[in-house]
Amino acid sequence: MEPQVNLSSLLTLHNLRMDPVLAALEDTMMYGEEGVEERSECCAALIAAAENLGLRGNLLPRYLLHIITHTPNIVSETMERTGLPPGNSLRHIFYQDIALLHPIFALPTSAFLKAELLDNYEPTKNIYDKTEDFLLPLLDAAKTTEDYAEALLTFYARYGYGDMASYSVFRWDSAAHHICGIDHFECPRMKDIIGYQHQKEQLIRNTRAFVLGKPSNHVLLVGTRGTGKSSAVKALVSEYEENGLRLVQVTKEQLRELSTIMNELRRYAGRKFIIFLDDLSFEDSDAEFKAVKSAIEGSVSSCPSNVRIYATSNRRHLIRETWREREQDEVYRDDNINETISLSDRFGLIIQYHTPDQEEYLAIIDHMLTQKGIHLTPEELRIAGLRWEMTHSGRSGRTAQQFVAYYLGNNK
Repeated sequence: MEPQVNLSSLLTLHNLRMDPVLAALEDTMMYGEEGVEERSECCAALIAAAENLGLRGNLLPRYLLHIITHTPNIVSETMERTGLPPGNSLRHIFYQDIALLHPIFALPTSAFLKAELLDNYEPTKNIYDKTEDFLLPLLDAAKTTEDYAEALLTFYARYGYGDMASYSVFRWDSAAHHICGIDHFECPRMKDIIGYQHQKEQLIRNTRAFVLGKPSNHVLLVGTRGTGKSSAVKALVSEYEENGLRLVQVTKEQLRELSTIMNELRRYAGRKFIIFLDDLSFEDSDAEFKAVKSAIEGSVSSCPSNVRIYATSNRRHLIRETWREREQDEVYRDDNINETISLSDRFGLIIQYHTPDQEEYLAIIDHMLTQKGIHLTPEELRIAGLRWEMTHSGRSGRTAQQFVAYYLGNNK
């Protein structure tokens, strides 16, 4: 006799019945031995999902696990907003739902769909999923259905659900008015950014305080182009993703929506967000300039405690100052100066980046080449690196990276 799971009895996870694969599974269980066509449809849908999502192993429980961790439900949403204390009624109802689903988790897929190939499926392409490294070991160690439910709650608490669990870097979608995960994001590591040790320590200390819920500042990284300011901010993701840190990239054109963006992020109280404004500058005191000032400090709606703004700029005061403004009579000149510095002053931490000296520049090149297994003598490094610098836009991390790409492309 085929096992039965009554999905209509689910309460906190009632939306599972709307999933096409699980709806097909429900039809299969309804028709039993006679549901040959229903089983075939369910198998086909499950295989398609496995290929799209990169699921492997015992396919039906792996798919169910993916849906529970990636589709919003009342438990995951509540966990994200407020947490779920022990003894809470919602927690116990969730226990009941997981107990109801336990046969799917515990039995091979063939017990339901008579397809043994799906008991140990290997997808064409493996796609990394946090459930493999973090959640599956917890589930394997679970002895009761309550342990199973607690493992899922632990996952929600650490990674969130849906896109929040799948992505660490987001962009703001102005048309949809919500954040969207960025699929192909090259996340540098702080240890691979050579030089600027003091600047990195300042950035890390502030960010560590932020993710730990301690007082922290908005940050402005300012200085010469190509010195690694943006890379340092992006590297914070790999440092603190496990602590709930997420990065949201916002363009200059979207600055007028900052209050809307912050209200959206306020909903995810269990995460910490850095709103990243890259290469920020203004020609004059325009609407975007005022929007950033208001978002950081001065608006009626305060900046959420789980949000900080990190900006990079080549300009110390973010706004262009002209000689005409300097030559105005003293009263108006003071007004202009006050307006010019009013935004940068709202960043509690300003980190200065200087142009690397010759030794720092060559050390960056040497580190990048060493990562590729190439070791130049000090003299070879100096001659090649300085020759490249003379024909390009001066010394910087970006210039060093361009030289390394050229060297790797033109040498065995």
